Amino acid sequence: MATMRSDEVKRGYHRAPNRALLRALGITQEELDRPFIGVANAWNDIVPGHVHLRALAVKVREGIAAAGGVPFEFGVIGICDGIAMGHEGMRYSLPSRENIADSVELMAQAHRFDGLVLIGTCDKIVPGMLMAAARVNIPSIMVTGGPMLPGYQEGRELSLIDVFEGVGRVAAGALDEESLARLECCAMPGCGSCQGLYTANTMACMTEAMGMSLPGCAASPAVDAEKLRIARSSGERVLSLVRENVCPRDIITRQSLENAIRVDMALGGSTNTVLHLMAIADEAAIPLDLETFNRIGSRIPHLCHMQPAGPHSMAALHQSGGIPAVLRALERDLADMPTVSGQSILSIARSATVSPGSIVQTMESPVSQAGGLRILRGSLAPGGAVVKSAAVSHDMWVHRGPARVFDGEKDAMEAILARHIREGDVVVIRYEGPRGGPGMPEMLSPTSALMGLGYSKVALVTDGRFSGGTRGPCIGHVTPEAAAGGPIGLVHDGDTISIDLRERTLDVLLPRGELERRRSFWAPREKPLTGILARYAAHVAQADRGAVLRRD
Repeated sequence: MATMRSDEVKRGYHRAPNRALLRALGITQEELDRPFIGVANAWNDIVPGHVHLRALAVKVREGIAAAGGVPFEFGVIGICDGIAMGHEGMRYSLPSRENIADSVELMAQAHRFDGLVLIGTCDKIVPGMLMAAARVNIPSIMVTGGPMLPGYQEGRELSLIDVFEGVGRVAAGALDEESLARLECCAMPGCGSCQGLYTANTMACMTEAMGMSLPGCAASPAVDAEKLRIARSSGERVLSLVRENVCPRDIITRQSLENAIRVDMALGGSTNTVLHLMAIADEAAIPLDLETFNRIGSRIPHLCHMQPAGPHSMAALHQSGGIPAVLRALERDLADMPTVSGQSILSIARSATVSPGSIVQTMESPVSQAGGLRILRGSLAPGGAVVKSAAVSHDMWVHRGPARVFDGEKDAMEAILARHIREGDVVVIRYEGPRGGPGMPEMLSPTSALMGLGYSKVALVTDGRFSGGTRGPCIGHVTPEAAAGGPIGLVHDGDTISIDLRERTLDVLLPRGELERRRSFWAPREKPLTGILARYAAHVAQADRGAVLRRD
C-alpha cells in the first residue's frame, strides 16, 4: 500500500511519543502497519434511532479488523427532533448539524485517519456526517441505522405522527386523553428512526441514492439482522476504498446529487432534504440551487405513496426491494455514477429485485405525475420556498385566503388549539428562520394540530421548517426570512395570500409599492441570545443556501 495518512502519526523515530500513546491503547506492532479507520458513532440512549448503534459499531469494527484495518471509535452527538419538538429545544436541532460535521472533521484531521465509517440514523446526524465526509475527503462509507417497525393498535399500523395528530383530536373533542395515552404507549415499539418517510429516513434514502452507503442500507429495519450484515460489510468495504483511494468527492458529484433528488421526488420525501443536500453540495464545492429541484421535479413523477402523505411505512418499502427497487423504476433517468459498494448506480438498479405487490409504482403508472417536492417563488418568497406537494390534496394546490400572522410558533399553536383559525385562512408563522428563530425550528405540532382538529382548507406558510412528518398545504423555508428583511416580515393580518402549486408561485396580493411603504416603518424583532444560538444566528446563511454557516 502507498503511504498512508496515518503514517504522519506513527512513522519515524520522531513519532516515538505518538506511538507510545497508541501503544497505551493496546495497539500491537503489527497493527501499527495497518490503516487506521475512524468509526464515528452517534450512539446515545435518548434517541430511539440511535439506541441500537453500539451493536452496529461492533459489527463495523469486526469488518474493519477482518479486512486488515485498525478501528478507532469516537462519539458524535445526536438530537431527537421528536423529543425536541414544540419547545425551545427545537432551536438547537439544525445548529447541531454543523457541530456534528465539525466534530467528525476535528477527529479525522487531528488523528490522521486513513478512512472513516460514519454510523448515524436521525435528522441532522446523517447530513452532518456526510458534510464532514465531503469536507475531509478521505475514503468514507455511511451506515444508517434503519427505520423503526410500525406500531399497532387494533389491527392498524401506527407511527409517531398518529400521536402528534392525536393531540389535535383531543383538542377537537374527537379523542379522549385516556385513548391518547393508550396510543402513545403502542405507537413506537422500539429502536430505529420514526417509521414513515420523514426526514431521518429520507436522508438515509438520499445517502444510498447518492452512493455513500451499501445497497439496501436505507430501508433495512433497525431490528433486522440484515442491518448487522450491512454494518459488517461496510467495515470491510472501507478498507477497499482506502486501498483504491476512492474518496467522498469521487462519489458525491453533481450527477450523484441529482440522482438523489430524483429518488427524493419519486418518494415524496421531506422538505428538509433541500436544506441538507444543498449543505452537502456546499461542502463538496458543487454548485446546487433551488431550481435544480424544480427542473428534476418537473420530469420525475411521484412513485411511492409513503407516510405521512400515504399509507406505506419504510417497512413496506424494504419489503418491496428498498432503494434499489426505486432506482430500477428510475433507471432511464439516472446518471451512471460510482458508489462505495464498487458497483455503479445503474448496475445496482438493473440487478434490483422488485417484490410482488411492490409499493414502487412505474414511471408509466405513477401515484402522481407531479414530483414529491416543489419550489415556489413570488412576492412573498422572492428567494424561494419549499412545499411537499406529494402531501397536499389537489383541491388545495391553488388557494387564496386571508393571512393570520404570528410572530412565532407558540402563539400560532395557541390560536390553533383555541379554534381561532377558520377554514380558508393562511396561517403565517414568521421570525422562525435560520437567523430569526434562531435555528429554523421544525413545526410539526401546529401542522399536526390542524390535521387532528379536522381542518382541510387551512394553509400554513413559514420562514421556519416542517418535520418530514408534516402533511397538508404547508410551505416552509420562505426566503428571505423575516429577520433578514424578507417580505414575510411585512405581511399584516387580513392580507390576501395566493398559493399556486401548479404555477409554483407564492404571493401576497398588495398594490405595487405597498411592501416598500411598510418596509420604511419596519424594524426586525430582536431576541436576547447567548451561547451557541448567538453564534449560529450571527453566521448562518439563508435557507436557499442550505442554512450553512457562512465562510465570510
